[in-house]
Amino acid sequence: MQTSFSLTQLLDPQVAESEKILRTCVHCGFCTATCPTYVLLGDELDSPRGRIYLIKEMLEQSGPATPEVVKHIDRCLSCLACMTTCPSGVHYMHLVDHAREHIEKTYQRPLADRAMRGLLARVLPNPALFRLAVVAGLIAKPFAPLLNLLGLKRMAAMLRLAPRHIPSPPVDRAGKVYPASGKRRGRVALLSGCINPVLAPSTNVAAIRMLNRHGVEVVVAAGETCCGSLAHHMGREDEALALARNNIDAWTREVDGQGLDAILITVSGCGTTVKDYGFMLRGDAAYAVRAAWISGLAKDVTEYLAKLDIPACPAPRPLTIAYHAACSLQHGQKVTQAPKELLCKFGFVVKDVPEGHLCCGSAGTYNILQPVLAERLRERKVANIERLKPDVIAAGNIGCITQIAAGTAIPVVHTVELLDWATGGPAPRGFEDMGADAAPEHVA
Repeated sequence: MQTSFSLTQLLDPQVAESEKILRTCVHCGFCTATCPTYVLLGDELDSPRGRIYLIKEMLEQSGPATPEVVKHIDRCLSCLACMTTCPSGVHYMHLVDHAREHIEKTYQRPLADRAMRGLLARVLPNPALFRLAVVAGLIAKPFAPLLNLLGLKRMAAMLRLAPRHIPSPPVDRAGKVYPASGKRRGRVALLSGCINPVLAPSTNVAAIRMLNRHGVEVVVAAGETCCGSLAHHMGREDEALALARNNIDAWTREVDGQGLDAILITVSGCGTTVKDYGFMLRGDAAYAVRAAWISGLAKDVTEYLAKLDIPACPAPRPLTIAYHAACSLQHGQKVTQAPKELLCKFGFVVKDVPEGHLCCGSAGTYNILQPVLAERLRERKVANIERLKPDVIAAGNIGCITQIAAGTAIPVVHTVELLDWATGGPAPRGFEDMGADAAPEHVA
């Protein structure tokens, strides 16, 4: 793609990087076939190619973003399916992240939109506040249809996503070490996260239990916080980078102390961001080298488990699993085989979901900020899953788990919970009657 940035504009490293990405695009259009919003809407401006044109024009003009540009960039899920499809290697993720930052700095959103985004950025990264919001949402859940009729679609979407039970107060694991059983084979840090401790605390408990059982010591670094992905994808880059620096400091202390073989992450959306810390902080003289090092240590939990060479064993029950490949895992991190191979290795029957490359509509805060499109994508995803008639749906991202569970009665659990169950851990919640249950190992 031909560009016309001035030399002055190109002195900005961010603009120079985006210009390089833009020039990689050859207008081929392969990306349109795998873009969820283009598949739904058929609008060229709601395809990666169309958005690339809009971003190019916006950045070249250096002025405030227009409402038209904002509308189409906001509709992008950042699912990154276009990057998997692109034959030219266009790094769309970095380009759209830059666009969002530019929009956040130059565009005055309507008051209600600013308030909603500010609320999400404040509440979601804080487990205590998030739990209060979830409890309030659970109480108000019956009013979701009424709010939808009144046109308050975002509020209705939040209530529909609220879980069906009151979450327990999140356990503070900061600074805790979970020793390996028997001879230690490795030492890893586990990102506690901000959403998981409230909506699915059993995920990290299962990961710790399984790692310990197979000789891996686990530490939750003191001082770690939200990975920054929620702020990052809303264009709030200063907040995102502050959170990234904080986590880099926390994990560096562990590396410099007893050392780390890896930093494991059970939420693939977070994993994609942590693996990108090196790029995000490439211009920060104080953090660039450490950020790149931390990104190199980051792994999805299934990536690490796949390399432990755990002996194969039969599942507690040969369940049929519909494996939902989270976009952030398959497109963002290119982790496609490890989760399925592990499930098969431990006796589960694994089926790929038709149209598995298309997003479920979760995408961080997308299912709240773009509820109509998100609901259409969920309906499409659930229909494809239910066609397989699985016993359970497995996924590696809490956003996907929450999104899909809101649209089906089929149980949806994290992959690592099934792997833990198959290798000696207790059954996931609600699965107790599906097979012989091992005595739970206590993880405080």
